[in-house]
Amino acid sequence: MNKLVIASRASALAMWQSKYIAAQLSGIHSELEVEIKVFKTQGDAILDVPLAKIGGKGLFTKELEDAILRGEADLAVHSLKDVPTHFENGLILSGVTKRADRRDALLSCKYASIDQLPRGAVVGTASLRRRMQLLRKRPDLIVKSLRGNVPSRIEKLKDGLYDAIVLAYAGLERLDMTRSVQFVAPIDLSIMLPAMGQGVLGLESKNNAEILALVKPLIDKQALVESTIERDFIDALNGSCQVPIGVCAELFEDQSIYASAIVGLPNGKEILDAEVRGDSSVYTSLGKELADKMLAQGARGILKRAELMIDSL
Repeated sequence: MNKLVIASRASALAMWQSKYIAAQLSGIHSELEVEIKVFKTQGDAILDVPLAKIGGKGLFTKELEDAILRGEADLAVHSLKDVPTHFENGLILSGVTKRADRRDALLSCKYASIDQLPRGAVVGTASLRRRMQLLRKRPDLIVKSLRGNVPSRIEKLKDGLYDAIVLAYAGLERLDMTRSVQFVAPIDLSIMLPAMGQGVLGLESKNNAEILALVKPLIDKQALVESTIERDFIDALNGSCQVPIGVCAELFEDQSIYASAIVGLPNGKEILDAEVRGDSSVYTSLGKELADKMLAQGARGILKRAELMIDSL
């Protein structure tokens, strides 16, 4: 293969991610020509409705997947947290890259932390996971839906529509926007667990030997172990961004693993926590083990109730 085409969304973050992977591939394979083709996804087109009401984060991947299936592109680069755990026929997760910061961040023009927000402060987020954990810690907050790309969300904050907003810190770093407003504070994992695969780039392609060989040098072992556990956990719960779920697996230098998860209602009033420990030799079983602990506590019922609450948000 002499040329590889990457399908990308048009947003600044998506283009950064696609250009980053293109540069990595070009650096490794000097004879390879890499082209980026831009496609508009349904998730980019519908910005006035919360994601949970229109089908979830898969709306950011479908058009790119269709382009690969039609033969118009060879590879798609996603924020792994946006990638559903099941793929269209013939497509696979062909690689995951080294993980950036997995934490969420609170951005505000006036307040340095969640604790410093005044009673009744308005916080913007499109994520039910973030909403649940914000309200768990601060039930007095008013959480309002916030959609759009990273720069447009920050502009709405600057315009005074929100007292604070919550975004993935990795996206801010990639766009060099960690100083875009006065206060940009990463949120400790003890307060807010991330989405599955947050901070990791996921590469999607057909199950093609040539493409797999090209992307193999980009695969990071630690990210593979951690994201496998997180995605297996979500898969075992039949979860998506349409319900509030956070999960975080960490592989340490001694090859030990600690994974924790949270599920609950969007209003933060009923929440379950679970954790597991193991080592890298059994990582492929830890996601299901974590899910089994959640299910034993009644997670299935809570998630069904969470789905029923979405229309009222």
